[in-house]
Amino acid sequence: MNLHAIFHLSDSNYAYAYDKETLHIRLRTAKNDADKVTIRAGDPYHWAAGGGGGNLNAEGAFGWVCEDLPMQKEASTELFDFWMAEVKPPFRRLRYGFLIEGGNKQIFYGEGGIFDLNTDLRADHISNQLANYFCFPFLNAADVFKAPEWAKSTVWYQIFPERFANGDASLNPEGVLEWGSCDPTAFSFFGGDIQGMIDRLDYLANLGISGIYTCPIFKSPSTHKYDTEDYFEIDPQFGDKKTFKKFVELAHEKGIKVMLDLVVNHCGYNFGPWQDVLLNGEHSKYKDWFHIRSFPIVKLEDEAWPNYDAFAFGKRMPKMKTENPEVRDYFLEVVRYWTSEFDIDGWRLDVANEVDHAFWREFRKEVRTIKDDVYILGEVWHDSNPWLRGDQFDAVMNYPLTSAINDFIAKNKTTASQFKEAISRVQTMYSRNVSEVNFNLLNSHDTKRLLNACNGNKQKVILSYAFLMTQAGSSCIYYGDEIGMDGEDDPLCRKCMIWEEDMQDLEMLETFKKIISLRKIHSAMRSPKLEWIDVNDGENCVLFKKYDADEELYIIINNSDSAKTINLSAIPQKIYADLLSNNKVDSTEQLHIEAHSIVLLT
Repeated sequence: MNLHAIFHLSDSNYAYAYDKETLHIRLRTAKNDADKVTIRAGDPYHWAAGGGGGNLNAEGAFGWVCEDLPMQKEASTELFDFWMAEVKPPFRRLRYGFLIEGGNKQIFYGEGGIFDLNTDLRADHISNQLANYFCFPFLNAADVFKAPEWAKSTVWYQIFPERFANGDASLNPEGVLEWGSCDPTAFSFFGGDIQGMIDRLDYLANLGISGIYTCPIFKSPSTHKYDTEDYFEIDPQFGDKKTFKKFVELAHEKGIKVMLDLVVNHCGYNFGPWQDVLLNGEHSKYKDWFHIRSFPIVKLEDEAWPNYDAFAFGKRMPKMKTENPEVRDYFLEVVRYWTSEFDIDGWRLDVANEVDHAFWREFRKEVRTIKDDVYILGEVWHDSNPWLRGDQFDAVMNYPLTSAINDFIAKNKTTASQFKEAISRVQTMYSRNVSEVNFNLLNSHDTKRLLNACNGNKQKVILSYAFLMTQAGSSCIYYGDEIGMDGEDDPLCRKCMIWEEDMQDLEMLETFKKIISLRKIHSAMRSPKLEWIDVNDGENCVLFKKYDADEELYIIINNSDSAKTINLSAIPQKIYADLLSNNKVDSTEQLHIEAHSIVLLT
């Protein structure tokens, strides 16, 4: 048995309060190393005659009262197996350790180390030495990860406002181009605005989405608006506050949530306090709002790198010093204003991992004081556990899942087995509370379009989104994907939305509507519980089960370039309905599945 691979960490994504009475306990072992894992658990203060830690003591002896509970294999990656158990401590306290059996070995693993139960002379004393056990001191309700319940079933639609729809030509900025007349550059304007978003709310409602995430709308000179000039004003090219308030109200009437994009990490070059620093240098009252290394400030036209911290090394986006109380209070007032005055439902936080944790803790408290079910989403592209402990974000942009799906389906870079392992890594990366609300996407304003990643294959786009919709968390559609829009990396991924129906792929649009509808109806699609049944590298196919307390779905993916015939003998022998085609499927017979297709059996 590979003892080096065994890992557990208390009070982490390996041991956490799932709800007010349930703990989730997770253990990692080497892949295919353990045949059976049992968790030995009990209240640290419960001792009695007849106790004795799983009968390690003599019968009737006074000892610790505990029980042995089986753990289930949750997932496997290329190197590890992950085991999970749900435990309901009767008194909300828990000491616990692991009994791991594999081959001819039986070991005990706890905070005190690893003990070979067959040869270690100390093994007889494990049950009476609770210092050897991991500890969950108390299941406090205040420590349970709490995210908005509505986020679990939300399907988001991401809008890049400048390119979605031009609803009020009187707002067009100088030099505006005719809508969709050419490919965008980093500096071209086409006149998208908030009125255009209002005009297309019926389209979005008919698509079936239940949340709109819009890139920044605050005053800024750029097309992307991530270089904010005034955090309390809407950019004039988008409209005014009255129009935005109307947009939120009308979206809410249609059951659609609204999430704004906020940049706290850095501001724009025209931000008032930064302009004051440029004017007054060391004598500016705002000099401590920024991370300035020396004076005078390097000018835009200078070839030298900036002598102040910025987003990347962009001179036009100086980094804010959020540990400064004045800066902190300024941004808290910003979120107070927009949350309370306009009743928005979420904040997407740009470059969130470069802002200090203390600020985000204050941010969460402030937002939740105003509205207790606001969704807080951080832009973090890597393992994000430090931000997902219930005191900062509800979710992050789940780019590890994006990569897993794109590498397998879009780019053919991984095998079916590697895809399964990548999804399993994502599945075990966070607590299930987080996975249920995490923000799942396939492309965005920061990446090339999914259709381009799929080399123009629309069936692969549909397959990618269909798989995404079977995963726990909030799913997101990037505007235009549903009608077959293309685009390479920025700025080409930010083309004008196509509204002429004769230029839209209407069949693709109807398929998107159906997939979204199925996700709403079938709770198993939204469940974090996933069981891999068959993975076939040669055929490039996978078969897995999604399930919860109410239903089971069997899902088959053919990611190859040709139709396949699949044997379904590994699933219960029944007559099923394919939710996408409405065809009946007899699992005693072989299933024909087209290239780059998915079958959802119920």
